[in-house]
Amino acid sequence: MDFLTKEIIYQKSSQEITSLLYEALIDTTQKAIQDIQANRFVDANIKLKKVNDILERLGVGLNYEAGIMADQLDAIYNYMADLVIKANITKDAEPLKEVLSITGDIAEAWHSAMQNHKSTNLQQQLFKKANAYEKNVMVYEREMNTLEEGK
Repeated sequence: MDFLTKEIIYQKSSQEITSLLYEALIDTTQKAIQDIQANRFVDANIKLKKVNDILERLGVGLNYEAGIMADQLDAIYNYMADLVIKANITKDAEPLKEVLSITGDIAEAWHSAMQNHKSTNLQQQLFKKANAYEKNVMVYEREMNTLEEGK
């Protein structure tokens, strides 16, 4: 099963991997909150370490040439990492609820941007196909005219 999972991940675009990281961040944070509320602090600690690892990966994946948005996301990821550390030290779920709220907003915006990008790409691909078809038809028509004139 690991091989299939890795194979599927390798076929994903960087945007899709980022989306998967957001989903994992939300899921793991929710489980950590449940562990804290049930006084399973060792389990919560393990999950919160994973949450920080995910935040670090999201930060590493930023393209700083993209402009101020990358800097702002970096600051948000660092802020959330600080909240996770605070929650882990105090064993308080409130900072994690803020992490969930922020991550939910970012994930929703990311998903929306991906959908807009996909529809734009689809329109461009359809335009290119139609354009290629029209070019081929025009070439074929020119060849037919040339053949008829050559008779």
